[in-house]
Amino acid sequence: MQKNTLEAPEPWWKFGYVWLVVAGPAIVVVAAIFTFYLAVTRPDQLVSEDYYRQGIEINKTLGAAQAASLAPALQARNHAQTGVVPSGQTPSRP
Repeated sequence: MQKNTLEAPEPWWKFGYVWLVVAGPAIVVVAAIFTFYLAVTRPDQLVSEDYYRQGIEINKTLGAAQAASLAPALQARNHAQTGVVPSGQTPSRP
């Protein structure tokens, strides 16, 4: 007759797959706690009360700079279409 000998099972923490399954949610929990810490300790910067007016001023400044940089191109386009030389310039002859 054979004797049945059952070995005692190993504890759950000795299996690598258990740690693989537990690691994902554990990392997410740690990241959430860190994110909450950052949100609490770093206050938001306040938006100024006249943000709309400041935006309009920025757009005006950018629009003027863009229009100034395109002025020679616009003059050349207009001259090519109409043949009229802009005032203060003499036509060049090849």
